[in-house]
Amino acid sequence: MSGVPTLPRRREMATVTSGAGRCRLSKVGAGRRPPPARVRVAVRLRPFVDGTAEANDIPCVRGLDSYSLEIANWRNHQETLKYQFDAFYGEKSSQQDIYAGSVQPILRHLLEGQNASVLAYGPTGAGKTHTMLGSPEQPGVIPRALMDLLQLTREEGAEGRPWALSVTMSYLEIYQEKVLDLLDPASGDLVIREDCRGNILIPGLTQKPITSFADFEQHFLPASRNRTVGATRLNQRSSRSHAVLLVKVDQRERLAPFRQREGKLYLIDLAGSEDNRRTGNKGLRLKESGAINSSLFVLGKVVDALNQGLPRVPYRDSKLTRLLQDSLGGSAHSILIANIAPERCFYLDTVSALNFAARSKEVINRPFTNESLQLHVLAPVKMSQKELVGPSEAKRAQGPEEEEIGNPEPPAPPTFASQNFSPLQKLSSMDPAMLERLLSLDRLLGSRGTQGTPLLSTPKRERMVLMKTVEEKDLEIERLKMKQKELEAKVQAQEAMDSKEKENCSPTVLQPLARRTVAVAKPLKKAVVIPLQLIQEQAASPNADIHILKKKSRKRKLECLDATEPKEKAEDCWELQISPELLAHGRQKILDMLNEGSARDLRSLQRIGQKKAQLIVGWRELHGPFSQVEDLERVQVMSGKQLESFLKANILGLAAGQHCSPS
Repeated sequence: MSGVPTLPRRREMATVTSGAGRCRLSKVGAGRRPPPARVRVAVRLRPFVDGTAEANDIPCVRGLDSYSLEIANWRNHQETLKYQFDAFYGEKSSQQDIYAGSVQPILRHLLEGQNASVLAYGPTGAGKTHTMLGSPEQPGVIPRALMDLLQLTREEGAEGRPWALSVTMSYLEIYQEKVLDLLDPASGDLVIREDCRGNILIPGLTQKPITSFADFEQHFLPASRNRTVGATRLNQRSSRSHAVLLVKVDQRERLAPFRQREGKLYLIDLAGSEDNRRTGNKGLRLKESGAINSSLFVLGKVVDALNQGLPRVPYRDSKLTRLLQDSLGGSAHSILIANIAPERCFYLDTVSALNFAARSKEVINRPFTNESLQLHVLAPVKMSQKELVGPSEAKRAQGPEEEEIGNPEPPAPPTFASQNFSPLQKLSSMDPAMLERLLSLDRLLGSRGTQGTPLLSTPKRERMVLMKTVEEKDLEIERLKMKQKELEAKVQAQEAMDSKEKENCSPTVLQPLARRTVAVAKPLKKAVVIPLQLIQEQAASPNADIHILKKKSRKRKLECLDATEPKEKAEDCWELQISPELLAHGRQKILDMLNEGSARDLRSLQRIGQKKAQLIVGWRELHGPFSQVEDLERVQVMSGKQLESFLKANILGLAAGQHCSPS
């Protein structure tokens, strides 16, 4: 049942499929947009297999007509469940009936640049592999489809036809969630990708070009032996993987506008769902059965999600559904052939397969034409540097000698060998890449004897818009050229005026060089503190020396107002010289403050805080008033150096009639 037709049977197949059956493969108009296509479902009932039927065993499935069938209701044996599909093939149906009735009509879509797929579904032992491959005596869907498709491409791609066609094939299997290349088994697990247009592809998958059925057999027969099969209780050669044969039909238009189309045909032999209680799977077979049932379960979820219109369809949950994304709810014309068995032992599997087929019948696909322009056939045109760059850039690229000798007139537009551009006469201002494509297209048309063909076969409105755009670019370039001439004239006039001024000037007189102005930093401000008594004494006796306190950098200077050079002090501290009368007066005031002042008054003195003021008041209450200021050392309020700085600071403040803030 898993055999493949050999070469001698090809003539017999050609006679069977010739005549009226092949005339339905004629190509339809490419401009007609096909409507949304529903997934078509056909059910095939295989006959009883020797050894499986018991004595007086009555089949559980019975066909009513060529579209409907009925099966016994397991809940009520007096009732039957009826199903209606696009086609029903009974036990006596042949391989030719199934192929000509369901598969052959979708081959014409490949020549329109659309995708098509054929899926064989059903439980294990129901005859899926026999339907797809057949035997040498009864070829299945795959050899019949390849023979007709190759014959059709030879007829459509013959000399004188507008299209050139080529066919390539790839063969893979999905075994335990691994995508394996059957044409190159050493390639390992492959990945499934999706391009920007939503097409499913497999990078690294081997593609073999085929031109005849002999080429197909040469590649397909060895690859079929690489497919994983195993023996179970129900089938001696049970498929342990999902096999996918991918056939691509590439079309290239021989004349303008050189369109390119690509149609893909998926021929899929799914592994059957298995009941491990009846198949007796153990070990590796049990693991394979689990992977098969899991992928088929996800396939059922995808069909349910498409029928219910769910926002997320779980294509990515399985490698099988990811590969079938084009076939179910995608862009392919899909045919599902559900294979069922008549034996009562297959009753539950048959009901499950019929329910899945009934749900799949409601799935809607939206096929479209995969068409694009074949831009790479245009030969590149070699253009000079002056033609590729604009006039301003070309002038900038010239050397100084060429710039002096060059012609002030703008360069003329480049001339070409073929000037028969009736729609577009001025092409010098166009984009170089666009100009290169137009020239290559014109030369290619001229070489093929189509000189009368217009350069741009676009509609009138688009051609007028293009010509208007070209005219606007020409006007813009002319305006820029006029502006460039005006700027050049101004520069020349300025240079002439400069040369005349140089001639009028005397050669002995040299113009001073421009000097850069250097900003000078302003001097820092100096703060000077002068006691009020000293200012009053200065007013009374102008000849008296008045000393001031000054700080610069880290050195202290004591300078007189009348002195010309200040005297630097080596000590890094404040130095002050005060008259003895002022010193005695200040000491007396400080002593009065120590004896009579309160703690608040004492805090007004510098270096006296709250704690020190309270200590002075307490000492004064115990030991009486201070006789001199130096008695503060007995209070142990401050050291000798601190007392000295305390006196200087407070005497200066008291002499000025004010106190320093406490520290």
